[in-house]
Amino acid sequence: MTPIALAIACLMLVTFCYASVCAGSPFGTCRKCHGFGFATTTDRKARPKRGKQCRRCKGRGKRVRAGRWLYNRASRIYRDGTR
Repeated sequence: MTPIALAIACLMLVTFCYASVCAGSPFGTCRKCHGFGFATTTDRKARPKRGKQCRRCKGRGKRVRAGRWLYNRASRIYRDGTR
């Protein structure tokens, strides 16, 4: 195989793997709060305590993956366009 064909095959493999992950598990952990749903802070004695609720995931700890978000947006546009 030529290097270009090998690169294309690898990119297709990565794309299909990511699509299967998005289909199987559409929600991933929040990158800002690491799945806790809140920011951890420390008090004066350096003990961890619960901070404010995460604004990015609204305290749930999970977010929709980027690929699933794109799929939802495309299907919504298609559905609205064919009505």
